Amino acid sequence: MDQEAQARSRVGTTLCNKWTLEKLLGVGGMAAVYVAQHKIGRREAIKILHPDVARSPELRARFEQEAHLANRFKHPGAVEIRDIDTDVDGIPVFATIKDAVAETGANASCIFIPAPGVRAAVMEAAEGGIEFIVCITEGVPAQDEAWFYNKLQRDFPSVQLLGPNCPGIISPGKCNIGITAGHIAKPAVAGEKNVGIVSRSGTLTYQALYELQQQGIGVTTCVGIGGDPVPGTTFIDCLKAFEADPETHAIMMIGEIGGSAEEEAADFIKSSVSKPVSSYIAGVTAPAGKKMGHAGAIVSGNTGTAKAKMEALEA
Repeated sequence: MDQEAQARSRVGTTLCNKWTLEKLLGVGGMAAVYVAQHKIGRREAIKILHPDVARSPELRARFEQEAHLANRFKHPGAVEIRDIDTDVDGIPVFATIKDAVAETGANASCIFIPAPGVRAAVMEAAEGGIEFIVCITEGVPAQDEAWFYNKLQRDFPSVQLLGPNCPGIISPGKCNIGITAGHIAKPAVAGEKNVGIVSRSGTLTYQALYELQQQGIGVTTCVGIGGDPVPGTTFIDCLKAFEADPETHAIMMIGEIGGSAEEEAADFIKSSVSKPVSSYIAGVTAPAGKKMGHAGAIVSGNTGTAKAKMEALEA
């Protein structure tokens, strides 16, 4: 495999460090520390891009883009299976995620790796002291999702998982963990009416952010919870957070066919949410039994239909 092909096979994990962003930028939030998970032959490693690959102009450009340097996020450290105690272009290199957490105080990880390695990646992050795990990867086996979701609930109850199969989370102007473009979102403005967004759909998340920006409406936080059958974070988790957030004045909830998450959210909104909630349900014309993009977006019999969800939210 040539160098370019190796570079394309290696994908990133993000660690975030609140102290670093406050120190470097003078604002609250979390700064990005990019590590990588890759597979070399039969050996699997949760480590950073190999230095000789990281020095290639093409990969460095991709690395910097993914690191959201356009949004001024900085890198306190990275992880590599070799060349320990060195650095890549000034980014310190650690042997493991646990070592990186101990050295930098990182508290979040973003997983982009291929689906077969996600289960191990989630557990390494949790065991390494990460408190917030964002999993972007699509196509993770439902059995693996159920396994690590329940493992986290049982053995790491303080760890919050977002995803898999999601675009991540962004608080515009403060922090961006995932694949959402920061320039399409307007930061929340103190003293103005700001919106919080929670969505199962990645594409509609981006559209909502952009259209709110065009209307001059700020967003406190936008959470893409993903469309898989076993999500780590639910609509209700986000609704609770937005209800408690004094900077969020209204909530936008974007759902889709499949499952019962929207119906459960509708019940929670009636009983526990005082702020205005606007909702959109995708998949009105999707035929029964036909998967609509996401693994969880499928209507089975009378369960998970757009009509049922809309009726629940309108009630």
